[in-house]
Amino acid sequence: MARAFADICFTDSVKKAQSLYGSREANQGFEHVEDARSDLTEREAEFIAERDSFYQATVSETGWPYVQHRGGLKGFLQVLDANTIGYADFRGNRQYVSVGNLAANDKISLILMDYANRRRLKIWGRVQIVHENENPALIAKLENSAYRARVERAVIIKVEAWDWNCPQHITQRFTQADINVAIQPLHDEIAALKAQLHQFQDKDHD
Repeated sequence: MARAFADICFTDSVKKAQSLYGSREANQGFEHVEDARSDLTEREAEFIAERDSFYQATVSETGWPYVQHRGGLKGFLQVLDANTIGYADFRGNRQYVSVGNLAANDKISLILMDYANRRRLKIWGRVQIVHENENPALIAKLENSAYRARVERAVIIKVEAWDWNCPQHITQRFTQADINVAIQPLHDEIAALKAQLHQFQDKDHD
């Protein structure tokens, strides 16, 4: 059995490139494993639930790839079961390039980044577009009323493969929320010192 992502990605031309650059033997290990890694585990589900954005790639009928950023509140990309993830697709610039591509070719690839901890998860799957009149309960499940954006459709992805990527060249970046958490102890310490200072000043006045 091969890793599911190797079945998808290791085409003849990729194998030739691996041979050319001296990594073919090392990569053959991905083609002879017990776990195909096509079912999402608790580790992947927890990682997905913490993300507030990801990048997705689709391909047009003319063969051109298109990479788009998707963002929302943390957890807007939801794990529906071990082989299915989905998100509410919000109204954007109304070019509909990704949606149009998926109408012609349902294959999609996602990259989910955790810059602060230098982690990266790649997902391959096939997409089903679902509109509210087709499944209002599903749209309601994926929608978050706290996020003020118009939902135009649901993007449901049947996961065929996933892979954790090497962190070697991931540059650390931090969100405002990350920074707030990191500096909160400093704010607490400053507040405590100010309170002590006020106590000393009050005693001096006594």
